[in-house]
Amino acid sequence: MKIACYCQHVLGIGHFHRSLEICKTLATNHETVMILGGPDVDLKQSAVHFLQLPGLQMNTDFSNLLPCEKDKDLEAIKRNRKRLLFNFFASFQPDVFLIELYPFGRKAFRFELDPILKAVAAGTLAPCLRLCSLRDILVEKKDKAKYETRVLKQLRHNFDGLLIHSDPAFIPLQKTFSNVSSIPVPHYYTGFITPATAGSSGTSIRNDLGLSRQDSLVVASIGGGNVGAELLKATAAATVLLQRQKRNIHVHLFTGPYSAPNLAQEINQLSANTVIVHDFCSNFPQWLDAADLSISMAGYNTCMNLLAAGIPALLYPFGQNREQHMRITAFTSTADFTLLEVEDLQPESLAAKILHQLKFPKKRHHVQLDGAPQSAGMISDLQLWSETA
Repeated sequence: MKIACYCQHVLGIGHFHRSLEICKTLATNHETVMILGGPDVDLKQSAVHFLQLPGLQMNTDFSNLLPCEKDKDLEAIKRNRKRLLFNFFASFQPDVFLIELYPFGRKAFRFELDPILKAVAAGTLAPCLRLCSLRDILVEKKDKAKYETRVLKQLRHNFDGLLIHSDPAFIPLQKTFSNVSSIPVPHYYTGFITPATAGSSGTSIRNDLGLSRQDSLVVASIGGGNVGAELLKATAAATVLLQRQKRNIHVHLFTGPYSAPNLAQEINQLSANTVIVHDFCSNFPQWLDAADLSISMAGYNTCMNLLAAGIPALLYPFGQNREQHMRITAFTSTADFTLLEVEDLQPESLAAKILHQLKFPKKRHHVQLDGAPQSAGMISDLQLWSETA
């Protein structure tokens, strides 16, 4: 089969990596093209092909679209993207069109998605299976009833199915979308998406660092976005206090790909070089497997990596919406996750929480984390989508 997967990331790169895991699995058996349109990302060589549209992103409060390149004309970029996407579909003629988040989100990009979906429905473009790829938690809306009515209408007229990348035992879609029973197309839970490398041994990292079993390794990170610098700075300040107590704790901090250029320098000044700062890395799951504690934000991919590693964690949620706070709460019954509030970022408070959380060992859990192969199998099974919802 030929598969086209549309993924538009607008702030961090969590959406991109989740979709990429599905595409890499699909590409082992199908010709798979991933359509991107956000800020530049590092595209590793794989069997997946990429179509890069002219870049668009959202401003920090998610109210307006902005060109990724300064001084570019927004409307001209939108016209160009719409043309490029339509021409690609007319030429490639995919058997499956997988759209990340839309129509549950990314409404700002309907200018280029709706023409494709409607043209397939009208027969102007070749027929294909139109599926929505949806994460676990939806952000809150001011008018929930209007929002859900619009989503259901889009699903009814322009989609053939829905994949929910969650484990309903922990985060059912019903928690953030009240009209699940009214969804008019077949919909299935896939389990959470985790990278294929998650859970791999971190022994080599501990050996390279010269750490013994008595040494505690703490990793602090802020994922792939441009927020969370305050968490890394707070961790650096808390580390200074721990070092004064001569604790056998080794702290490694990871900045994000879109972090401010001077963030590493600021951290080193705060910590008096008692921490080691790394750029965002591709083998982060191995670091989690090596570590005794993680300090991070609570994005989808980060939490799934933490669960795969079975590691205790201190989690500081992104405060602009409910998503990350809800995700932390959902897993406290099965994982040693502790919520960090703003006041917990004070050095004395954070140092105490680090010492307390280090008392917990790694543990196994029963969360479904095989979402990528499950998704690929469901997408490939065309008979699955011919059933009634």
